[in-house]
Amino acid sequence: MSEAKKKIALSGVVAGETAICTVGKEGVGLTYRGYTIEDLAAHATYEETAWLVLHGELPTRVQLDAFREQLIALRALPPTLKQALEPIPADAHPMDVLRTGCSILGTIEPEESSAAAPAVKSPAGAPPARDGLAVALRLLAAFPGILLYWHHFTHGRRRIETATNEPGVAAHFLHLLHGRSPSPELARAMDVSLILYTEHEFNASTFACRVVAGTGSDFYSCVCAGIGALRGPLHGGANEAAMAVIETYPNADAAEAGVLEALAKKQVVMGFGHPVYRSSDPRSDIVKSWSRKLAEHHAEAHLYSVSERIEAVMKREKNLFPNLDFFSASAFHFLGVPTSMFTPIFVFARIAGWAAHILEQRENRRLIRPTAEYTGPEPRAFVPRAQRG
Repeated sequence: MSEAKKKIALSGVVAGETAICTVGKEGVGLTYRGYTIEDLAAHATYEETAWLVLHGELPTRVQLDAFREQLIALRALPPTLKQALEPIPADAHPMDVLRTGCSILGTIEPEESSAAAPAVKSPAGAPPARDGLAVALRLLAAFPGILLYWHHFTHGRRRIETATNEPGVAAHFLHLLHGRSPSPELARAMDVSLILYTEHEFNASTFACRVVAGTGSDFYSCVCAGIGALRGPLHGGANEAAMAVIETYPNADAAEAGVLEALAKKQVVMGFGHPVYRSSDPRSDIVKSWSRKLAEHHAEAHLYSVSERIEAVMKREKNLFPNLDFFSASAFHFLGVPTSMFTPIFVFARIAGWAAHILEQRENRRLIRPTAEYTGPEPRAFVPRAQRG
C-alpha cells in the first residue's frame, strides 16, 4: 500500500486515547480493560464483559445479578415501536431494521427525558451513573426484540412478546429466534461469540460513534452512526459474505478448487486478513473451536470441513489468516441463525463497546475534526456562463 493510501485509510494514525481496549498491540493480542480475550471467552459471560467495558472492572456477584435483572426489565418494546416495525418490508436488511428501530426508540424515549431511567436502578456498589448509560442499557436489552419482532411479524404474521426471562442476552436472542429456550451448549456458544464481538478499539463503527459523540449529539444518533458503518461488507458485513462463499461448496475438495479459481481471477475471499493483526486474529481460534463443536451435531457438518479447507488454502496460497468473521459464519449457521442476521449479532454484542466509547468521548468533551490533504485544482478564475460553451 502506498504512503498516500495509508494516510487516507488512517492506518497507524493515532486518533485519540482510550482506556477500554487494546487491539493488536505490536500486531498481536486483544484485551478488554486489561483482561485477555482468551480469559474472558473461557471464564466470563457476556454480561460480565459488558459490565467490564462499561465500568472498568469485573462485576461482583451482587452487581452481576442486579445487572441481569436490569436488562430483563428493559426487554419489552413500546407499542408504538412495534407498530412502526410492522410496515417495514420483509426483504429489508435486518441492519436497516435495527437502525430504524434505534432511531424510532430515540423519538419515543429521548435521552433528554431519561424515559428508560425509571427501569434502570443502580445495583449495590455500582459506579455512579453517567449521562447516556440508561439509554445504553435500554438498547442492549431491546435490540434482539426489535429485530425478532419485525422478523416474526413480516415472515409469519406473528406478534411475539419480546420479553423473556432468559438470564443472558445470548439465550434471550436464541429464544426469540426459535421460540424456545436454547440448550446450555447453544446458549454458551452464542454467549462466547458476543464476548468476542464486544469491543475492538477504534474500528470503523466505533470511531463513527465517537465522531458523533464528539459533536455533543444524543446517544441514539451515535449508535445509528455505528450501525451504518457496521453494515458495510468491509466491516461487519464480512461474516455474511463469508457464509455466502462457504455454503456454495458441497465438500472440502470442491472448496479448494473453487477458492483456487477465485484467487486466479484476483477475486477477494472475504473473512481473511486484518488491518491491525500481523499473524493471527486472537478471536478466530476461539470461535473456530465452537464451530467445530457445533458441527458435530449438525446435519450440515460438512460446512466446517469446507471452512477448514478454505482456511488452509488461503494460508498456503496467500499467507492470510482467518479473522473473527470467517469461522463465526459457520458457527452462527449451526446455531440456526439466518445469514442476514449475522451482522445484527455483531450489533447486539458491540453496543456495549460503542456505549463505553460514547461515554468516554463525552467525558473527553472534544470535537473530532481531522484535516484533509487537498488534491484538487489550484485557485482559478471563475468562468462566466456564456463562455463555457
